[in-house]
Amino acid sequence: MRKIDRTFTTAPMMDWSDRHCRYFWRQLTRRAPLYTEMVTTGALIHGDRERFLCFRAEEHPVALQLGGSDPADLARCARWAQDFGYDEVNLNCGCPSDRVQSGAFGACLMAQPERVAAGVAAMRDACDLPVTVKHRIGIDDMQHYEDMLAFIEPVARAGCGTFIVHARKAWLQGLSPKENRDIPPLNYDWVYRLKRDFPALEIIINGGIRDFEACSTHLAHVDGVMLGREAYQNPWLLSRVDSYFYGDSDPVTTPHAVVDRMLPYIDSELASGTALKHITRHMMGLFSGRPGARRFRRHLSENAHRPGAEGRVLQDAVQAMHGVAA
Repeated sequence: MRKIDRTFTTAPMMDWSDRHCRYFWRQLTRRAPLYTEMVTTGALIHGDRERFLCFRAEEHPVALQLGGSDPADLARCARWAQDFGYDEVNLNCGCPSDRVQSGAFGACLMAQPERVAAGVAAMRDACDLPVTVKHRIGIDDMQHYEDMLAFIEPVARAGCGTFIVHARKAWLQGLSPKENRDIPPLNYDWVYRLKRDFPALEIIINGGIRDFEACSTHLAHVDGVMLGREAYQNPWLLSRVDSYFYGDSDPVTTPHAVVDRMLPYIDSELASGTALKHITRHMMGLFSGRPGARRFRRHLSENAHRPGAEGRVLQDAVQAMHGVAA
């Protein structure tokens, strides 16, 4: 089992961090662990398991995030995660959507710490992968730091050594999932305090982090930082992760080099039946903040969805960005 350095990670994001997104991100950073979007235990048990779990070797280190609450189901899926070659299995205890609540998993599990502990124990028994938990600092009427501890302590006793903490509460009643990403106030101090009180636990902080200066501030108090929306909307930020956080050389020096790296992948995926739009939608922000970025996005938006669209569309988008007719 390879050791995972979680100093900097990308977040699991529904509809965003799929295998095409992760492959794209891996061209920007070799070192940052990447997380899948949440996959439910039901989807793996009753659905197309191969489709949900397949990924390319280049994506390592990569973690599978599971949504579920039944210990036996979680154990089966954790074993499959190991069989498919994932480096970590993560349990989602932070998603606030109505669909997730109706399935008795996600953030609502913070009200059922013993159930989460049983799930973690079952997963640990079923596989040799690190089993981690991603959660909020609380839900609904959880008002105090001690309420968060009432969730964490039994889960830690069950063998979870890594907690990824989104430093906002989730209001399961009254706020939409989108509102839950912004409206509840950030409380980084509780996450810092958690690390002080439980130094043996690995504590990763998530929520509202947008630049490396903020990351450095957090790393003075916790073990790692996790970026979500900023990494997705401004992916070029990831191109400095390896040097800034890991002391390695960065894999690329220009966004244009990333485009060149993606073309063989696009050709391979198109040959297996993937539509171009499913890949390029994750690349919209590659040139964010640079002259011509809007023209780049517009060209992809207008052309990548067309029947028979090929990698040339991406190259033409770069040309359009520079004001050159395709």
